[in-house]
Amino acid sequence: MEFSSKMKFLSEAILVDLEKRRLEKAASGVEVINMSAGTPDMPPAKHVVDALAEACMDRENMKYPLTDFAELSDAAIDWYKRRYSVSLERENITSLCGSQDGLSHIGLVMCNPGDKVLVTDPGYPIFLNTALIASAENYYMPIKEEHNFLPNLDDIPASVAHDAKFMIISYPQNPVGAMAPDDFYERVIFFAKKYGVMVLHDNAYSEITFDGRIGKSFLSFKGAMDVGIEFNSLSKSYNMTGMRISFALGNKEVIKNLAAFKSHTDYGVFRPVQRAAVAALNGPQDLVKDMRELYQRRRDLLISKFAEAGWKIRPPEGSMFVFAKLPDGWSDSMAFAIEALERCSVLMVPGVSFGAGGEGYVRLALVQDDESIIKAAENIRKSHII
Repeated sequence: MEFSSKMKFLSEAILVDLEKRRLEKAASGVEVINMSAGTPDMPPAKHVVDALAEACMDRENMKYPLTDFAELSDAAIDWYKRRYSVSLERENITSLCGSQDGLSHIGLVMCNPGDKVLVTDPGYPIFLNTALIASAENYYMPIKEEHNFLPNLDDIPASVAHDAKFMIISYPQNPVGAMAPDDFYERVIFFAKKYGVMVLHDNAYSEITFDGRIGKSFLSFKGAMDVGIEFNSLSKSYNMTGMRISFALGNKEVIKNLAAFKSHTDYGVFRPVQRAAVAALNGPQDLVKDMRELYQRRRDLLISKFAEAGWKIRPPEGSMFVFAKLPDGWSDSMAFAIEALERCSVLMVPGVSFGAGGEGYVRLALVQDDESIIKAAENIRKSHII
């Protein structure tokens, strides 16, 4: 049987492969410290779960959603105004079944076969794949540690920039954990206007920042609404990963076309999930502050304990991930990740999974408690893998 050529690069996702390896170890009685997937180990706030449960009791909410509740759109609009001082209207926003939904479809909305998309390397896998799903082509913008993981826009040839349909950026960035200064966004907006490029900023981690840094919205910068949109997810900010809800916000023409496309692929976000999202956005925000402090404590503990084990790692500025340069003597991130699973019972993601620019690193998710982080460091120390 012959399948689409797209399936050559859309083979099983790395996290699925790693989970299979973890299950094999578990079946043999080995407890694995799973630091691979960025799934929060904290539950949503009680008032969010209560809103979900109450909405599930209403039979009307079992029907096709088709459209967003007005209360949902207004809650997101109000949240953006409070949090970022960004003014939006309903035509500037549509819900998504998680940002992965929007990211996997935005290439089909924006591109024709052969068009170019500007993406960072390394980057979250769907950033790299959305163009390929649309039969477009990626132009990879290298981001390196010595430049704080920011792309140099001046390095993009003018001929490429003129041909590009859109650019994907994301700060705090997954997997590297870097944040971008204000002048970077200003340069991006200038670049986008100069070459007619649409910008997509994935803002999944703006609430998970460290050392007093404050996450910002791309849309808060002058001119951003003219050239781009932003995805903002409730998955990480409110520990609602399984509920699958986020928003696309910004340029009304892009939002209109994305919503129209999605009307052919799904029937909207489950109504009880919409009610839960309203509760999260409008309710007490203590959980967000507590979550941020918890992740910072875990980050500091991991950096400290892994250093004691002989592995010095640069601390991330934001996100729920640590992007760790491989210890001396190692250069193959996949080989190291497999060896760490076998010898240390610690599961991490090889950096090459995020593009060629991620080779030489592994990503560790801060989704384990203090005891497990300490144990992971001790396992690494005892294994002599370093």
